[in-house]
Amino acid sequence: MSKIDLNEQAKEILNIAERHGVESNFFFLTTFKRYQVQIGILNDLEQTIKEAGILVIKEYVKGRKNVYSHPAIQDYNRTTDSANKTVVTLMKIITVLRDRKENDEPDPLLEILSGKKV
Repeated sequence: MSKIDLNEQAKEILNIAERHGVESNFFFLTTFKRYQVQIGILNDLEQTIKEAGILVIKEYVKGRKNVYSHPAIQDYNRTTDSANKTVVTLMKIITVLRDRKENDEPDPLLEILSGKKV
């Protein structure tokens, strides 16, 4: 599997946002930043799982050992779900603002939210 350059992907997302006129939208910017943080967390968790393995051994007081899945796996899955939801939100923001931009009648609320009126 080839390694994806996340910085290049981020630039491409920003280019798409700019083409649709939403690059300065508060909701787009904060959601996009959140997505970048989630991707960073996922990369760190993935590295932890690769280094430590998918199984961990817990030893109890009397020396008994139990094998469990690595706790980072659960965190990875939760963060993946959140990141996927964040992407859906980003797509909705772009779509709604793009569609509204193509309509001749501007919506005052969307104008404020898109950063066009203060």
